[in-house]
Amino acid sequence: MLVQTLVIAATSSAYMMLLALGFTLIFGLMRIVNFAHGEFVMLGAYAVYVLTVVCGLNYFVAIPVAGLFAGLCGVVAERLIFRPFLGDELGAMITSLALAIILQGAVMIIFTVDQLSVPRPISGVLHFGSIYLPNDQLFVAGSSFLVVIAFHFLVHHTRLGLALRAVAQDTEIARAYGMAPSVILPLAFGIGCILAGLAGALTVPLYAVNPFMGEAALLKAFIVVVLGGLGSLPGAMIAAVVLGTTDAVISVWFSATMATLVSFVLVVIILIVKPSGLWGRA
Repeated sequence: MLVQTLVIAATSSAYMMLLALGFTLIFGLMRIVNFAHGEFVMLGAYAVYVLTVVCGLNYFVAIPVAGLFAGLCGVVAERLIFRPFLGDELGAMITSLALAIILQGAVMIIFTVDQLSVPRPISGVLHFGSIYLPNDQLFVAGSSFLVVIAFHFLVHHTRLGLALRAVAQDTEIARAYGMAPSVILPLAFGIGCILAGLAGALTVPLYAVNPFMGEAALLKAFIVVVLGGLGSLPGAMIAAVVLGTTDAVISVWFSATMATLVSFVLVVIILIVKPSGLWGRA
């Protein structure tokens, strides 16, 4: 039972990392609390549905295409919607709420409110003695961790990552060194949305697809980011592991409702004791 719980914890932690890293990347660079982040998860899930069920594309090919589609939508949103609100945190937050409602409404018009499903491309279980590990959940956990590792390499070992960190620390000095925030910011927003789209694409065979699925995804991302500290990438990763493990243990041994309750109580306590989060800066 303990090993089963740890597998669930690993899957949950990896999924939360994908959600939280994109959310905190956008806030760290642009100071935008993107409440439409969950809708980009939804876009990734619906993209996989269209590509696999409607167009007949292979699921494993559809995953990166869905992520890129969500990222492209993010770049367009940054240029057309969020760019005028750069530096206006309240205006950007309200705009992101409006964008979430627009995307949700558009999906309901196109696909209705019916729940849709994608056939599971991976079946079977691995079992070691009394331990049973579903192959599809192992695939989600492994793929999510690979994406997180690739993102870490991008941020810390590439010129683009250096530019992202420089713009996040001081926009004016980064501009003085020849880095163009007008190019870096939409790329950052797009990368954040790619991570969200991949989260939706990877988990779509496990859950039903519906226009409201982004709300739960946003809730998880927001809890992780607040716990780790807004704008802190290491904080988001560590908080995702802590919260994913806590959520899995409490869900298995008690109930999912109790796990959600504990998550919110934990966030409230952290905000009272340390308003900037565990690893955030004031």
